[in-house]
Amino acid sequence: MRPLRFVALGDSLTEGVGDPVGEGWRGWAALLAAGIAPADAPVEFVNFAVSGAQTRDVLERQTPAALAERPDIASVVIGVNDTLRCTFDIRAVAERLDEVYAAFTGQGAVLLTACLPDPGAMLGLPGALARPLARRQRAVNAVVHALSERYGAVHLHAAEGDWVTDRAMWSADRLHPGERGHRQLALHFHGLLAREDIATGAVPSPEPEFPEPTRSASLWWLATAGTGWVARRCTDLLPQLLTLAADEIRHRARGTSARLDLSASHAVAAALAALSVTEQPDAA
Repeated sequence: MRPLRFVALGDSLTEGVGDPVGEGWRGWAALLAAGIAPADAPVEFVNFAVSGAQTRDVLERQTPAALAERPDIASVVIGVNDTLRCTFDIRAVAERLDEVYAAFTGQGAVLLTACLPDPGAMLGLPGALARPLARRQRAVNAVVHALSERYGAVHLHAAEGDWVTDRAMWSADRLHPGERGHRQLALHFHGLLAREDIATGAVPSPEPEFPEPTRSASLWWLATAGTGWVARRCTDLLPQLLTLAADEIRHRARGTSARLDLSASHAVAAALAALSVTEQPDAA
């Protein structure tokens, strides 16, 4: 019998950062893979996710390799790193995701997607710094919602809920889930797939398998790998983020903050409308 094939694409969240096992990471996708089919049924799982990946990386590098596996199930969870870059362009994000989603569903794969919490809130940034990032993440989530519906994806609403505010779910860096958080993602995805009669194996346990890192271990991670992770992303983001924050402050002082939200909404609508226009010739 041909094994069920599950491929995972994305960034550090899907790579499993925050859920260490041995010398590497495990993460929600691997936990989900273990429960997709009964124990006596073969499942082949390949994780193509790479820390720091953006939508461009998923489209140009991960998707061709994943398509070659002829997967039955493909998860595409991406977008946070795009919001953390000075090159952020919601129209480009929409175009890339549209192409990726179409590629997998065109092969007949079940597509898994998710919307995600905004990084500014998770990091506890001051309002003027957090609001621009929140606006960007809402834009990405709106695009993911719309395209997930268009392609019939199994979509997880992970941008809000108790798990977002429960500190026990998150690792020391406050951006990546800990083991509990990864298990919650696996559990919720399994539930969605089970409703579609796709996941027929054991439900992932919500309880951690390993002891939670001690406070000293968490602080050590932040002081070493965690600091480097933040520094690499601040190199190109920080100057622009400060500009965005200054713009935010000016608009608040004038009482015109709503214009920023409206502009972001218009950008999302334009991005999705452009996709509809480009797809019309094919539909005809």
